[in-house]
Amino acid sequence: MKNFISVHDVTDINALVKKALAYKADPFKDRLLGADKRVGLLFLNPSLRTRLSTQVAAKNLGMEAIVFNVDKEGWALEFEEGAIMSGNTVEHVKDAAPILGQYFDILCIRTFPSLNNREDDYSEMYIHQFIKYAGVPVISLESATLHPLQSLTDIITIQENWKNINRKPKIVLTWAPHIKPLPQCVANSFAQWMNAWGEAEFVITHPEDYELAETFTKGATITHDQNAALENADFVYVKNWSTYTDYGKMYENDPSWMLTEEKMTITNQAKVMHCLPVRRNIELSDEILDGPHSLVSKEAGNRVWAAQAVLSEILMDKK
Repeated sequence: MKNFISVHDVTDINALVKKALAYKADPFKDRLLGADKRVGLLFLNPSLRTRLSTQVAAKNLGMEAIVFNVDKEGWALEFEEGAIMSGNTVEHVKDAAPILGQYFDILCIRTFPSLNNREDDYSEMYIHQFIKYAGVPVISLESATLHPLQSLTDIITIQENWKNINRKPKIVLTWAPHIKPLPQCVANSFAQWMNAWGEAEFVITHPEDYELAETFTKGATITHDQNAALENADFVYVKNWSTYTDYGKMYENDPSWMLTEEKMTITNQAKVMHCLPVRRNIELSDEILDGPHSLVSKEAGNRVWAAQAVLSEILMDKK
């Protein structure tokens, strides 16, 4: 594995999941793999689980992890080629990234979309510029359109909790209300990985006008009828996202889209997933989050093993 930006960087999803679960069973079995290696974690936006799980994963492999919060501790970076830097940006990525490539063996980047300009966000310029200039492998800790470590974690969690070998699980990605427009990253990424994995009946449900980019959803069944989608579901993944066509908007905050215990009665005793953080009693009810259906905490715990599997793949490729 040269970089980890999307599912397209993975040759065998099931093999990567198997590796992650092997690390969960024995976290320190490759404790010397990353000896004398450094991973740099650059955050242009804040993080909790992504930052800490990646640090723990690196430590399990013997690596030193160094965190740098660019938005708080560093110069404002310029990413446009040929920019006349007469504004707020102080340092160009083509000057910063090669230096970081000398400091680190692997570089991890986290950035969010602006939700103002779809063309700019979906170009993934920030992360592609780091790949272009750093000269070392780059791992996405979430980008403008995707969150691959989260999606790998989600498949790990599903495989752990699906024991029926006689049929594929029915997995539903459902839109949820929120108080503000959120990026499409997690939803895009989950759809992309589900379709590439191909080992589930995959359904996406959302209100009208909340379609995601077909690039990521092609292959899924898509419906505006949440109850129809939930019927006989085995796993329900809950997430808010803003509009794609009229970009970055939130037209409604309909509370009827919040998942509740009453809605769960039409599922196949489904397990409920969410990437966190979650707005309780807006996106998901307390009764779901604190009840027996919830995999949310276990899912978050699996972030370590997803990161460890990816770091391991890159380290072995560099040997």
